[in-house]
Amino acid sequence: MKIVVIGGTGLIGSKVVAILRQRGHDLLAASPRSGVDATTGKGLKEALAGAQVVIDLANSPSFEDSAVLNFFESSGRNLLPAETEAGVQHHVALSIVGIDRTDNGYFRAKLTQEKLIEASGVPYTIIRATQLMEFLGAIADSNANGNVIRMPSCLFQPIASDDVAAAVAETALEPPRNGVVEVAGPERASFNEIIARYLKAIDDPREVVRDPEARYFGGRVDDASLVPLGEARLGLVSMDEWLRRSRAAA
Repeated sequence: MKIVVIGGTGLIGSKVVAILRQRGHDLLAASPRSGVDATTGKGLKEALAGAQVVIDLANSPSFEDSAVLNFFESSGRNLLPAETEAGVQHHVALSIVGIDRTDNGYFRAKLTQEKLIEASGVPYTIIRATQLMEFLGAIADSNANGNVIRMPSCLFQPIASDDVAAAVAETALEPPRNGVVEVAGPERASFNEIIARYLKAIDDPREVVRDPEARYFGGRVDDASLVPLGEARLGLVSMDEWLRRSRAAA
């Protein structure tokens, strides 16, 4: 089966490509570097010819509100009609748990992407994942003021990129859900506790302070904003195991 992975050279995309290629599928890792740019439409017709499944993992190079919105709007308005023309049977897109419960620019842009997918007529599955463990350091830095990091006390359930990639690959081989499925890490705790645990593990001496008013990338969060509210597929990689692997790879 021919599967096109838009954003197939990124963190999740490269893992998805490797998984599905190992299972014997014909994989095309599409990106601007390979001559395929969904935001302009360049190379889409050629890339999608004969494809049964398209996995969209592309991400905006800028997180500025208007730039990220333009990225996902442009990409969706080029990619989805091209899939219709090519007869693609399943569109799989990676999104974020809680984007309809948290107000920040990036989440609003991803919600716009979801709505374009739902209205396109292409059979689809949207996979909403919790935040990646790989981004814990960036999250801590974004809330830092000197040696103090102020974090909200809401529930948090980070997931390893390996588990997200496995879920995306498996979903791509299943029939379209025409709906949303959610994936999350195996452990749930307060956001401030997770960040404090991460910093301790990497010998970062900064202090984590619990602050109910702290923002998450500019948006307010309540206790359940960032975790699944119902049934979700849970990853297999614990935070301790992920930390061990990260130290070993360093």
